[in-house]
Amino acid sequence: MPFSDLPPILGTALSERGYAAPTPVQAAVLEADAYGRDLIVSAQTGSGKTVAFGLAMASDLLSDDGRLPPAAAPLALVIAPTRELALQVSRELIWLYGKAGARIATCVGGMDAGKERRALGYGAQIVVGTPGRLRDHLERGALDLSALRAVVLDEADEMLDMGFREDLEEILDATPAERRTLLFSATMPAPIVSLARRYQRDALRISTVSEDRGHGDISYQAMAVAPADIENAVVNLLRFHEAETAMLFCATRDNVRHLHASLIERGFAAVALSGEHSQNERNSALQALRDKRARVCVATDVAARGIDLPSLSLVVHVEIPRDAETLQHRSGRTGRAGKKGTAVLIVPYPRRRRVEGMLRGARIPAEWVPAPSAADIRKADSERMLAALLAPVEYDEHDQALAERLLAERSPQEIAAALVHAHRARLPEPEDLLASDAPQEPRGPRPGFEGSAWFRINVGRNQNADPRWILPLICRRGHVSRSEIGAIRIAAHETLFEVPGPLAARFLDAVRRTANEEDEVEIQPVDGKPRDEARRHRRDNARPVHAPKPYRAHTGRPDHGKPSAPKGPGKPAGGKKGNWHKKPGKGPK
Repeated sequence: MPFSDLPPILGTALSERGYAAPTPVQAAVLEADAYGRDLIVSAQTGSGKTVAFGLAMASDLLSDDGRLPPAAAPLALVIAPTRELALQVSRELIWLYGKAGARIATCVGGMDAGKERRALGYGAQIVVGTPGRLRDHLERGALDLSALRAVVLDEADEMLDMGFREDLEEILDATPAERRTLLFSATMPAPIVSLARRYQRDALRISTVSEDRGHGDISYQAMAVAPADIENAVVNLLRFHEAETAMLFCATRDNVRHLHASLIERGFAAVALSGEHSQNERNSALQALRDKRARVCVATDVAARGIDLPSLSLVVHVEIPRDAETLQHRSGRTGRAGKKGTAVLIVPYPRRRRVEGMLRGARIPAEWVPAPSAADIRKADSERMLAALLAPVEYDEHDQALAERLLAERSPQEIAAALVHAHRARLPEPEDLLASDAPQEPRGPRPGFEGSAWFRINVGRNQNADPRWILPLICRRGHVSRSEIGAIRIAAHETLFEVPGPLAARFLDAVRRTANEEDEVEIQPVDGKPRDEARRHRRDNARPVHAPKPYRAHTGRPDHGKPSAPKGPGKPAGGKKGNWHKKPGKGPK
């Protein structure tokens, strides 16, 4: 069904919003066979599913004149997993149903519950909320679901993963049996199938998820860097792309706090989103991104779910996502509504194989590229600056007068140089990465390493071990400089390196203090010398062939070869009494 077949009020709202034609998921829910039926919809993030279920329930809400009738109790209920997603859904439905006279109440945790109860009491036709807050209003008698015509479960798989199953069941059990249920879920695990079987009738299955599972409007890149270079790589990525809006994903709120503070210190206009921020702080941060007062958002996975920023064109996975689904949800913040976006994974060298397997399993064709260097950024800055300064501009008499005064006091070359300086002064400086591609000086034996101590790392050639990232990792973990690391020998499954003997104890102590449970790379001291060194030591200190061999008692026991104890009455060699010479099971009973 094209938009022209919709009620005129909705068609006008879509046209004013810039919608020319429905997206695949919107077209699917408007088909004749989907009319009035329960639906199970699988759609990718950013595919326009909010507008899709808004249009799908129009037949249940609008009266003959195309408007929503006054209602003492809600006619439609939309349940979303997070506050941000619920607020985003509410904003979308406000412009979609605004001309139809809809009253929309939003009920989410962290907001004023009393204000929400008053909004419900005034007669809201559509209610949008999170499971916990909706259940609270339901149990307090503020939310009446007896007149409900349609209920939407948005990102149902995420709600079940977050532990909202009991809340959902209590809410759905309080709705009329004849209501219509629209279930939107990116995946269909067993709990979702069970939920659909219990609360839906003859549901129509709709899927618009592509086979490659990667969003077609997102360009995926991956770059392997030394663990110590991760933060510098983030800075260089932001400087290289100069995206209108960028989102950086971290695994924990502590890492969000640290990275946000570091970017602010470097001069980036950045905001943070994590579980430690109140709802008002989150709203302020998102508003700063929308009105361009901030250009970078550092967030955790849960805090960023459901965020829709039209200007977001760059997503950076600062820390590797836990699985392919998280990777897609993160990346899906960009490349929305037909716009192009870029998703970049910053991968520590030791974890490259894991990321390659994740991308392969998710069928995401990511391009492995080097991290932008300071030279790359300066070159891109120059091109952007030339494009900005050479672009045609309109100027008035005051601008012309000021230009003539400048030309009278300075030469054109000096004025141009001042413009270049002013342009670059407002930009944060790029970072020099530790693990550059410049050739490293030889690390063979040298003075000071005659009595060196050897250590082992549990990665080798098969795990992409390379001195370019191993050397910075050793220095960071052991609190030593590059000059204090001797030879580095990479084998198939391990890497050996030497440290001066006087520093060995201090180095080992630092390694143990800086280790944490999440590290996949372990550093351990080598018991003795490396294999080739030990072989050379044995050869140089071998006994002459004709040397007499010491006597060893042949007892047939596991401790064969140990010196025998003096024999006494009833006491055989080895110092034990009894029938030691008999075979097992042949002794006296």
